Amino acid sequence: MSIKKKLKEKWQEAIQAVLPIITIVLFLCFTVAPISPSILLCFLMGAVLILAGMMFFTLGAETAMSPMGERVGSCLTKSRNLVVIVIISFLLGFIVTISEPDLQVLAGQVPAVPNMILILSVAVGVGAFLVLALLRMLFTIPLPPLLLGCYGLIALLTLFVPEDFLSVAFDSGGVTTGPMTVPFIMALGIGVSAIRNDRHSTDDSFGLVALCSVGPILAVMILSMIFRPQGNVSAGSILLDVNDSRQLGQLFVSGLPTYMKEIFLSLLPIVLFFMICQVLMLRLSRRKMIRILIGLAYTYVGLVLFLTGANVGFLPAGNYLGQVLASRRYPEILIPIAMVIGYFIVKAEPAVYVLNKQVEEITDGAISAQAMGYGLSIGVSISLGLSMVRVLSRISILWFLIPGYATALLISFFVPKIYTAIAFDSGGVASGPMTAAFLLPLAQGACAAVGGNLVTDAFGVVAMVAMTPLITIQVMGLASKLLEKRRQQMAAIPEPFALAFDQLEEDAIIEL
Repeated sequence: MSIKKKLKEKWQEAIQAVLPIITIVLFLCFTVAPISPSILLCFLMGAVLILAGMMFFTLGAETAMSPMGERVGSCLTKSRNLVVIVIISFLLGFIVTISEPDLQVLAGQVPAVPNMILILSVAVGVGAFLVLALLRMLFTIPLPPLLLGCYGLIALLTLFVPEDFLSVAFDSGGVTTGPMTVPFIMALGIGVSAIRNDRHSTDDSFGLVALCSVGPILAVMILSMIFRPQGNVSAGSILLDVNDSRQLGQLFVSGLPTYMKEIFLSLLPIVLFFMICQVLMLRLSRRKMIRILIGLAYTYVGLVLFLTGANVGFLPAGNYLGQVLASRRYPEILIPIAMVIGYFIVKAEPAVYVLNKQVEEITDGAISAQAMGYGLSIGVSISLGLSMVRVLSRISILWFLIPGYATALLISFFVPKIYTAIAFDSGGVASGPMTAAFLLPLAQGACAAVGGNLVTDAFGVVAMVAMTPLITIQVMGLASKLLEKRRQQMAAIPEPFALAFDQLEEDAIIEL
């Protein structure tokens, strides 16, 4: 397929993903939540940049990030040297985490802890848990007991973490697994599983993102106990009005250099790491290397456009919408509206496309990208509704997270292994830049309107978005398991009896 046709295909996919959320926001702006013309124009201009960014990013992830991760994973496993695997996987997790743009945003919102200390601590957490995730694959350790132990440790640490910092700690697990990290780490798992070539290798190819999401939570919890931050988390400011189209254009143009530099510094460590691997281990052909470099260029352009559109265009719209809706006579209207927004906005997350595509490919269509999309959308919709309930009622986030994770871990012992791994991966994938740039400001605006505490009430949206897909995707797996069991039972019944069985009423079947 030519580049032109691929770009056209990716553009159509981007429109299908982003158009629903644009339509919903426009409907709200012209009905129940009027906003200023400048913020509306910023939102529309940001939407165009997001569409273009998604088009280039998805093409770049397909041609560069995923192949890079798969080849590095294959080489690591082929080395058969446990020390080399541990050292390289730790360095890889550390480097990729520092490269994640969402982590830079979080670090800037926690002035009580120096930015670099926070970033390095989270990077160490991801590196350590990437080592754990790869060792789990190599030694075929079951994922559910491992997750139970990890989240049990998190639950224990909540007793010692300052209350004002709990939401930020849980949010860190979501923002770390963003558009830069997910394609590379997921492909790394596929590369390792391809070398194993046993009947459980496909199931174990997922789960790396799940464990890598735990590391940042533990790291930030430990950090908060050392620095003892007391609510020093700042909220983003609302965009000031612009007078004309020139000022509007300058607003976006002035933001481009910042994101160009940020994404360049983010991609550079990954590129250098891959080049070292190419010289020492991979030795790919010149044609493959050129293809990967072109893909990296697409990834760079896509992320720059996407983050500029999201942060300059979507962030003020989300914040202002939250304020307007929560200021109405019945602020509870925010709950169903947030649920509708959550259902559609997850489709616009860049890493979600990568996850759904790889799930469909690895399972040979047994778990379709469409089914994954529905599961994620339902999960994020529920999480946004619960988040707005929390903002309006000021209930502690632990009243939602502890029962939620307990339910997810309990279900994991009854569903097929692959669904558990995919579900816990999907939690980190669903909470990406669109969550940070639109949903978190929406909660912050609503929280400010009702006079809540931004630290304890508004933060935590990312954590909620990362939690609910764990349940919805596993429920899909449970339903699939029950349907398969019923099909097997029906296949064991002789055909004449099966036909008669199908014609019976439900009460008669129960009596039988």
